[in-house]
Amino acid sequence: MANVRQGYLDDYSQNNDKVGIGTSTSQEKLQIVGGLASKDLNITGIATITSTSGFIERNLEYTENVDLDAGDSATLSGEIIVGAGLTMTVGTAATASQGHIDSLKVYTMFQPPSGTTNQRPVAKPGSLFYNFDFKTVEFFDGSNWRQVDNVIRRGRTLMFGGFDVPTHYKEIDFVNISSQGNSQHFGDLSASVRMGKSFANETRGIHGCLYPSNTANIDYVSIASGGNAIDWGADRTTSAQQQGALATSTRGLFFGGASTNVIDYIEIQTTGNAQDFGDLTTARRNTHGFASPTRGVMSAGGEFPHSNHQTTDFVTVASKGNATLIGDIIGQISGVRCFSSSVVGFFAGGYNPGASVSRIKKLTTATLGNAFDFGDLTTARRTGATGNNGTRAVYMSGTTAFPAGQVNTIDAISISTSGNVTDFGDTSRTVGQTSGCSDSHGGLGGF
Repeated sequence: MANVRQGYLDDYSQNNDKVGIGTSTSQEKLQIVGGLASKDLNITGIATITSTSGFIERNLEYTENVDLDAGDSATLSGEIIVGAGLTMTVGTAATASQGHIDSLKVYTMFQPPSGTTNQRPVAKPGSLFYNFDFKTVEFFDGSNWRQVDNVIRRGRTLMFGGFDVPTHYKEIDFVNISSQGNSQHFGDLSASVRMGKSFANETRGIHGCLYPSNTANIDYVSIASGGNAIDWGADRTTSAQQQGALATSTRGLFFGGASTNVIDYIEIQTTGNAQDFGDLTTARRNTHGFASPTRGVMSAGGEFPHSNHQTTDFVTVASKGNATLIGDIIGQISGVRCFSSSVVGFFAGGYNPGASVSRIKKLTTATLGNAFDFGDLTTARRTGATGNNGTRAVYMSGTTAFPAGQVNTIDAISISTSGNVTDFGDTSRTVGQTSGCSDSHGGLGGF
């Protein structure tokens, strides 16, 4: 059989080891002018096909390992198929200087780059990385590394303990944020307490117990299942009353309290002693906080009896260090309760010496500028329990006036639209000095 076939009037040339089709003076090992149609084509080495007919509609199937690195250059429309048991390696030089792969189909297993948190690469939006520290796949959103969500959230808010003269409670109530109705019994804390603070990630709720036992004990619950709280196995570094709290997916912070500026942190999915994170800019109690996936914001607070601060601080939750001052953005107010989406945070209610307040203020977490009026609670009150999902927040119970002004009202707050506040239902008990957390708040997906 002939090795070379050509049509009548085709130009064919051969000059030493250079072959040309459609040209009389070939300059390449194989130079084709006009077009190429091929059912099967296997090219070894560097090749550039700039004009084809039929070939680009074919899949390219490799029967040996493929290594695309510096110097390799090709254009292909269709699928690249790497056979079973083979590998395809794409070096950074190939993608940086030669081009990119728009689509790659993997039939057996895809393994993204991996390493510890400190080994995260410089990434483009959409990049994937497996984090050995957190045992989860992460993606880069253009600003931060976020965890790929593999958790089904119940969309619950929990309310822990509380106080109504003269009784301290240990009951835990819950509501499903997306529905409407009265709270239901979830379980019990390890002790009857008030003035504790709480936070949560997607699966676990944490409560720091306190008054009247004055302990630094930490309880936790599984939000999806319900049941009594379990001793977390360690304590906070201080037992100061009326601390604040906030969390991301992995780390939770307790901060401030009576006459202290200490910030503690725990890794939520582990057990062990709380560790020192840094300090607030001013010592204060009766404070609260919220988080985005990267930042935590600590509200203003007060000192006993009625000396309130104007200070609001922020921290980067993934690192450790002292808080940075934002400024006077909500006024001299204590006893606020907070909630957040991944973009904005809210300060609801509170106590301005002389009376409880009903206002809700909104802050864009990334810019940390002024806080703007968003709406009002149905009843002016402080020290209730809050939680939210991406579209709705709830404010449960609270104190209108101390000591005998507790309520059982639950407000529903539309955080994705106008700030409209409506009646959600009632809690099972009339309490104040309680706290809440949810498995769907805006800090989730962060470090």
